[in-house]
Amino acid sequence: MKKNILYLCHRIPYPPNKGDKIRSFNEIKFLSKTYTIDLITLADDPEDLKYAENLKKYCRQVVVFPLNKISGKIKGLLSLLSGQSISQGYFYQKKIQSTFNRWTSSGHYDAIICFSSPMAEYVFRAEKRIKELAKILIMDFCDLDSDKWYQYSQKTAFPLNFIYKREATKLLRFEKKINKIFSKSVFVSQKEVDLFLEYYPEARNIEVVANGVDHVFFNPDNTELFQIFPSPMITFCGAMDYYANIDGVIWFTKKILPLIKQVFPDIIFYIVGSNPDASVTSLKKDPAVKITGFVKDTREYYKAADVCVIPLRIARGVQNKVLEAMSMGKPVVSTSHAIQGIQIHSGEYLEIEDDPVEFARKVIDLLGDTERAQNLGKAARSFVIRDYNWETNLQGLYV
Repeated sequence: MKKNILYLCHRIPYPPNKGDKIRSFNEIKFLSKTYTIDLITLADDPEDLKYAENLKKYCRQVVVFPLNKISGKIKGLLSLLSGQSISQGYFYQKKIQSTFNRWTSSGHYDAIICFSSPMAEYVFRAEKRIKELAKILIMDFCDLDSDKWYQYSQKTAFPLNFIYKREATKLLRFEKKINKIFSKSVFVSQKEVDLFLEYYPEARNIEVVANGVDHVFFNPDNTELFQIFPSPMITFCGAMDYYANIDGVIWFTKKILPLIKQVFPDIIFYIVGSNPDASVTSLKKDPAVKITGFVKDTREYYKAADVCVIPLRIARGVQNKVLEAMSMGKPVVSTSHAIQGIQIHSGEYLEIEDDPVEFARKVIDLLGDTERAQNLGKAARSFVIRDYNWETNLQGLYV
């Protein structure tokens, strides 16, 4: 008889087209082979509500609650004023709590898995005693969100820097509480574990469950080009309403791209990703910048690229965009921030650089040396196939 798992996720894990959704979807897909899963999740885009049907392939029950971003922000600020984190208030809904209470009262769960720290709020506010909810409580922190908010505070001006720093403090306190009460705390990399231990030396029952990449899907040999692309071409793929991605492409376009254009005046930089922020769309004033918006399949843009860049100055954990580009056999130039969770040295499977002048130089060198670029891409693909396989890495979630 299969064990039962209640899985709570702050964002609907379908379609798996951005970082957290890729990880949560693959966790559910993997666990569904061994366990019976009931899923409670939220959708901040009304269009995503329809994907509940796709998830029923892996789950016995699926309930998706709409998340209104405006009311969420209001509740988040009220939560901060009350002494809790913005995140706790933003993702909390009484209707979700009611469903959680009903399911945990009528059904027996061997484990409850919360994906992202705000979902633990439903455990702490449950009608039943925490010890009676399930035998095992697992928190997948993925990255240390509190430190991400602290990074935001260092990059913004008053009053946002004050709000973000306060959020970092309150969220860290909540993360400590979760670790103290939950059976297991999961992080995406040892670097995230070490960071949490630095903030909270008393932390217990911590485990690394690394990300993976679908290297069968992200395979250049299985990818066709349905349009004509320019050459030379640089590509960045990522959700373009996410602050770290926005900051990264603006920095690259303003500080690095002009240096590359001095050597390759015909270079085109493709920014591929959904919901581009106004500050991103303004970059297309430069004729060397192309902004696609949402695309159904990023593989075509990866395959067409001569070099993929990951110019993130704010990042935590393992960036799926790095793994995907490497799986597509592409030469990659990344900042050190974007590959913190990957044990790798510059020049081995990709190039790593934080200085804008040197970043540009490394891109230029790869654009000018096709043989070296191809060899680096082949080595990158072999690396992710060997070390970033979902089936192997997710075994740490067995209950």
